[in-house]
Amino acid sequence: MEKDSKIYIAGHRGMVGSAIHRKLQEKGFHNFILRTSKELDLRNQQAVSDFFQTEKPDYVFLAAAKVGGIVANNTYRADFLFENLAIQNNVIHSAYVTGVKKLMFLGSSCIYPKLAPQPLKEDYLLSGFLEETNEPYAIAKIAGIKLCEAYRSQYGCDFISVMPTNLYGPNDNYDLQKSHVLPAMIRKFHEAKLGNNESVILWGTGSPMREFLHADDLAEACAYLMENYSEPQFINVGTGKDVTIKELAEMVKKIVGFDGDLMWDTTKPDGTPRKLMDVSRLHAQGWKHTIELKEGISLAYQDFLEHHETLRL
Repeated sequence: MEKDSKIYIAGHRGMVGSAIHRKLQEKGFHNFILRTSKELDLRNQQAVSDFFQTEKPDYVFLAAAKVGGIVANNTYRADFLFENLAIQNNVIHSAYVTGVKKLMFLGSSCIYPKLAPQPLKEDYLLSGFLEETNEPYAIAKIAGIKLCEAYRSQYGCDFISVMPTNLYGPNDNYDLQKSHVLPAMIRKFHEAKLGNNESVILWGTGSPMREFLHADDLAEACAYLMENYSEPQFINVGTGKDVTIKELAEMVKKIVGFDGDLMWDTTKPDGTPRKLMDVSRLHAQGWKHTIELKEGISLAYQDFLEHHETLRL
């Protein structure tokens, strides 16, 4: 990418898209095409086609998606499948039609089978059944990967896919009905601290293991891969390290400063037993994360206090 290349970041106000925008600005890129969801409905095929025909971006980061945690994924199954398919189909096809130089599609670690061997290698895709609670979202993301592969194979498009592990950081979603596990914990422990609660109740057993990557690290990886990676095979982006949900909870509890007890509601689902990315291909490409989990959670909590603390009101 040249410093004056025309760059379109789909989903630039979300956690991932905003992190990519900040990172590229830090690196001296300045010619951004940005549209909010109100300005451009990516589910609308004609609107997306018109946008690409008018703006003709050189590079595209496809970070727009309908996202959420277990509750949202399991409740709005049709919405998650339809809207994510529509968004990625429209953007990827229009990128091909208008001759975009390179496109990066961002997926999710939930594409992997529920009981796949650990750590998760890229080769494990479609080797078993998906986790039921987020199957519609996973199927949409798998379709996005395959669409990029197909446009590369049939038309020679330089479309690549990256699969991040669980993410957190600035601009995260702290809505308890829609958020992922780490931001939900930050909010729960913070509110419990303010309310002088005796305990906090969390879902499941606390035994599942999860890997977490700070959004700023993902953005750094995306910028690096956009300039240094061009292969049909999608690539995992993560830390290669994981913790149990119980260990995570204890970490968040300490950082937030909640002194009460931790309780587990074992009638609620755990989700996938373990999700650890094999990041050997990423490391071989020359990139490795720099923000460790404790530091990252502290940064995320500070961002919550600055921008999201009023949620409790």
